[in-house]
Amino acid sequence: MCIVGAGFSGIAAAIDLRRAGVTDIVIVDRGTSVGGAWRDNTYPGCACDVQSRLYELDVAPWPEWSRKFAGQEEIRSYLESVVEIFGLEPMLRLETEVTHAEWHEADDAWHVETTRGPIVADVLISACGGLTEPLYPDIPGKADFTGPAMHTARWDRAVDLRGKRVAVVGTGASAIQVIPAIAPDAAEVVVLQRTPPWVMPRRDRAVPQWYRSLLATLPPVQRAMRGASSWAREIQLLSFTWQGAFRAMGERIARRHLEAQVPDPDLRRRLTPGYAMGCKRVLLSDDYYPALMRDNVTVAPGLERVTSTGVVDADGVEHAVDVIVWATGFKVLEPPLADRVVGRDGESLAQAFARNDMSAYKGTTVAGFPNLYILQGPNTGLGHSSVVLMSEAQIDYLVPAVASGLVMEVDAMAQRAYVEDLDRRLATTVWQQGGCRSWYQNGHGRNVALWPGSTHAFARMMRSFDRGAYRTRRRKGGTRVPAA
Repeated sequence: MCIVGAGFSGIAAAIDLRRAGVTDIVIVDRGTSVGGAWRDNTYPGCACDVQSRLYELDVAPWPEWSRKFAGQEEIRSYLESVVEIFGLEPMLRLETEVTHAEWHEADDAWHVETTRGPIVADVLISACGGLTEPLYPDIPGKADFTGPAMHTARWDRAVDLRGKRVAVVGTGASAIQVIPAIAPDAAEVVVLQRTPPWVMPRRDRAVPQWYRSLLATLPPVQRAMRGASSWAREIQLLSFTWQGAFRAMGERIARRHLEAQVPDPDLRRRLTPGYAMGCKRVLLSDDYYPALMRDNVTVAPGLERVTSTGVVDADGVEHAVDVIVWATGFKVLEPPLADRVVGRDGESLAQAFARNDMSAYKGTTVAGFPNLYILQGPNTGLGHSSVVLMSEAQIDYLVPAVASGLVMEVDAMAQRAYVEDLDRRLATTVWQQGGCRSWYQNGHGRNVALWPGSTHAFARMMRSFDRGAYRTRRRKGGTRVPAA
């Protein structure tokens, strides 16, 4: 069996599958180490926007988180520790990129080509995640800029920002972390804001040593705290799906946060969103607004074009800068591997997604692609809680199917019925009715990213593998093909 990706999802899948008796596993990752997004995103200030307690695997509770919201290095270190604790090192093939994978009916196997040789596997699991490939907007003059330019997901630590004039393009989740981190050292920071985000208080804090010792001594307490954190997050979902009073309450908190931290009425007006809270991703920060109040920080309307020595904002004002930071998100609509994975009928996964409006059955399987399982696939993202919980639910779902040794392919009618019901549920949410366009939606306006319910509801749905929705048969020869 071949797992592509050595982040949270890939590591968790390997642990649970091995526990279920599947031992012939290889984990392929193009990076030099494990960690996925937490290996790749090293920009200053990078941290999780979900509480640490929800950013650990259920099989590997971690009492040693130093903060309520863990930073990038600590999360990466945690994943490296999990790999060591569970002895996954022999499964890893790092610095190995998948270049092509194709299902062969002749032997009921995935034939996977990599930069380090072929792999033949009866099951292929994509654990690449959706926030993987950086998105660089198509801006006129971008190639003309003569200074350093880097994406937050591909941070160049060799570029010293001290005393530099820096343009930060974007005001999303990475921007509100990197701006406060670089503003004290930069000579000037120009923030190019197309749309202001809704920002809620983060209320981060250090976790005292006595509390960490308590959790380490009493694991049931740690598990209880994880459950409490999860349910607290679920309540926030109501502001996105029920809206009404719940959304109004959230907007009041966000507005008070803005008013308390930005006394300048003109700047406050420019930082006030003109769409319903939740339509775009709601952000958490205690230091973003104070950073924008600094004398060396300017908030400018969105980026119009780039020159050889600077950036031109939407008002036509040119700002001379030394460095450009692209905080512009990821290619969510172009999932990793999709153009490299070819199914039963010769159609690539990218072509299937173009045909079916980027949908999957329970976000996990796609008709025409036997024994392919996608972790964090379409409509498994969240606007309120941890995607780690979603991956764990998906893994619970696929483990019995993989362990059976059978060939499983979801029925196209079952997939279509599931997606139609999903779209009906999404239609009444703030993500579709909140007065904005977001990266949650594709070119047809379909929300391809988010799950419209709670993590607990998703886990209940995924608790057992519904074989009736699948075309199932024994593998040719009846035995599992070796993973390598």
